[in-house]
Amino acid sequence: MPQGILKWAFTTGGPIHSSPAVADGTVYFGSRDGKLYALDATTGEKRWEFLTGSFVESTPAIVGGIVYFGSNDGALYALDAESGEMVWQFRTPYPIMTSPAVTNGMVFFGSDDYSVYALDALSGTRLWRLDTLGPVKSSPAVSKGIVYIGSGAEYAYAINAIDGRVRLRFKTYTPVFASPAVIDRTAFFANFNGYLYAVDGNARNWPWEYDLRPYWIQVWAFGLPVPSPPPQSGFLWGLRLGRVVTSSPVLASDSLYIGADNNLLAIDLKNRQKLWSFRTQGAVRSTPAVAGNTVYIGSEDGRLYAVDIATGKKLWDFVTGATITSSPTVAGGTVYIGSHDGKLYAIR
Repeated sequence: MPQGILKWAFTTGGPIHSSPAVADGTVYFGSRDGKLYALDATTGEKRWEFLTGSFVESTPAIVGGIVYFGSNDGALYALDAESGEMVWQFRTPYPIMTSPAVTNGMVFFGSDDYSVYALDALSGTRLWRLDTLGPVKSSPAVSKGIVYIGSGAEYAYAINAIDGRVRLRFKTYTPVFASPAVIDRTAFFANFNGYLYAVDGNARNWPWEYDLRPYWIQVWAFGLPVPSPPPQSGFLWGLRLGRVVTSSPVLASDSLYIGADNNLLAIDLKNRQKLWSFRTQGAVRSTPAVAGNTVYIGSEDGRLYAVDIATGKKLWDFVTGATITSSPTVAGGTVYIGSHDGKLYAIR
């Protein structure tokens, strides 16, 4: 397991918010210098770079020899993973900051144009689009034919992957910028104001639910003889995590790990309680990575932390030159993470 020792560092021309992805001995990531990079995962030597028209904050997905990623220039790109040559691009009117999910020959992603898109993975042809009425900075999670994603319009969605029909629209009361985590048919969404929701992916909205329910609540609150309003469709349980959450949840065994405020939290899913909390000196916008008995997390204090998964005690930390909002990736006994100092770090 990694011990916190620098293996190599690669310098780009701008801050790195994109999180690295490793496939077939190559690490892929974006930078705010507008480029997507492919490096040798062992040596850090550059294999190729691809220039877009704006920041690359999306985390790439590599499937079938193709690298898929979004850019703030509004395009979703598909590149040959070996050469970096463009296979196709699909343009939207506004930045694409979300990270694509690729499954069953389809690419799913969100855009700041308020939409969730599904494209054909080989051709880039649009299959469907869903308007969420708010910017989509949450990245999709796809499980058992359902696309789960959050929106800035204060809703989370469960969408049929084939045709884009909404199965469930779930009110989160504040925007959802974090990406969901899914196990079986339960999806976990964290809203910006620090509340974690467990949502039943099998649920459906009843007709005109969000039109009628507010009036039902008011009538019941006035003491009029009506039944008490039911919980909103899909609601299983909720838990307050903190004041601000943009970190995404990660599931491992019966626990969930997530950043909230300045903390890394471990949640027991059976008891729905916090197991432990590890405090950093800056906001935690990074999403945790779990490998073996260790949880890795970046912080805006500029450090990458390795934390014991059982106790929440720090094992080691590694200091970079600036804020970290990138999320760590662990592969081959090495942790890869980007920093706003413009460097991608490989730490062993």
